[in-house]
Amino acid sequence: MTLPLISVVIPTYGREEVLRDTLTNVIQQDYPNYEVLVVDQTQNHEPETEAYLNELAATEKIRLFRVGWASLPGARNYAVRRALGEIILFIDDDVQLPPGFIAAHAQNFSRSEIGAVAGRVFDRMKLADADPGLTIEYLPAEAMDPGIAWYHIDLVHTIKPQRVLTARGCNMSFRRDLFEKYGLWFDERFRGSAVREESDFCLHIRQTGLQIWYDPEAHLVHLGEETGGCHDISTRSLKYQITFYHNHFLLGLKNLTFSQALRLFARLFDCHVLGRPPCHKSGSPLKILSRAGFYTAGFLSALWTVIQSLWNDGQSYSRLDQEDSSPKISLNSQKSEVKSQESGVSG
Repeated sequence: MTLPLISVVIPTYGREEVLRDTLTNVIQQDYPNYEVLVVDQTQNHEPETEAYLNELAATEKIRLFRVGWASLPGARNYAVRRALGEIILFIDDDVQLPPGFIAAHAQNFSRSEIGAVAGRVFDRMKLADADPGLTIEYLPAEAMDPGIAWYHIDLVHTIKPQRVLTARGCNMSFRRDLFEKYGLWFDERFRGSAVREESDFCLHIRQTGLQIWYDPEAHLVHLGEETGGCHDISTRSLKYQITFYHNHFLLGLKNLTFSQALRLFARLFDCHVLGRPPCHKSGSPLKILSRAGFYTAGFLSALWTVIQSLWNDGQSYSRLDQEDSSPKISLNSQKSEVKSQESGVSG
C-alpha cells in the first residue's frame, strides 16, 4: 500500500530553544513519506537557532520559508499553497512528539469519510489544573452543539476515538481536498494568538459532508510556552484581552444561528467575565467590571470586522503572497517532482 505524503506545517514566531527541540523531534519521526515546512515569522533569531534552521534547510530536512509578518492563520494558508502532501498536518512550535505520531494521523485517512483528524493534546497547563485521575471515554452530546461545544470539548482527557466538532490547532490534519476542491482557507482576520481560528475552519468542514475524527493515538505534548508562538503578547495586556473576545465573537457571528450565537455569548460572559467554572476567575467586582469592558470592546471590534467583510474577504496576508512578483513553481509540477522520488521527502 502506498503511504500518503504528509506535509507537516510548523508556523513559528519568537521561539528559540523550544523550536529547535520541536524540529529535532519532528525530523526523527519514523513515518517514511513526509516533508516539513517551517513558516518563520521571527525577524531576528539567536545565532544558534539561525544556524540550526539553515543547516536543516541546506540538508533538505525542512523547507524553510521566511515572511515579514506575523499571523497564524496567514502562515497556515501560506504553507498550504506550498505543501506537496495529500495530507496537511499542523503542529505548534512548542511540542513533543512520540515516534509514531505522523503514522497515527495518516492511518485515519484510509476512510474516505474522514476529512480531518484531531489529535489528543497532553496540554501541560490544562493537565496541571485538572483532576489527575480524570479520563473521559465519550464526549457529551453538548460537545457537538456549536453554541456551547467549546465548553464541553476536552481533547486532553478523552481516551476513545470518536467524531468531534473541532480540533486543537497544535495537533490537527486535513485532506488537501478541503483547500483545493472545497475552497476552505483559514480566516486571517482572527488576530493575535488567533484563538478560535482553527474552530472557525473546522465549522466550515460541515458543508463538505466530511467528518472530523478524534484519534487519541495521534497524541503529542503541548508545552504551552508563555512567549512566542504566533504573537508574543501577555495574557494580561489590553490588546490580548480585546483580541480574545474579538475572536470568540467573530466565530459566533460568522458561523452560528442567532440562538446558537446567543448561547455562546452568554456562556462566554458567564465563564470569562463572571469567572464561573470552568474558568474559576476572581469574583472581585472591579475585575468583573474590567472583564466586562473587554467583553464589550471585543464584541464591537468583531462586529466591525463583520461589517468590513463587505469589502474584506479575510485573506489579507494571502493577497500579499499572491501579489508577490517572484516566480513560483506550479503545484502540479512540484507534485510530479516529489512522486518521482522513491520515498518522497522524509525527515
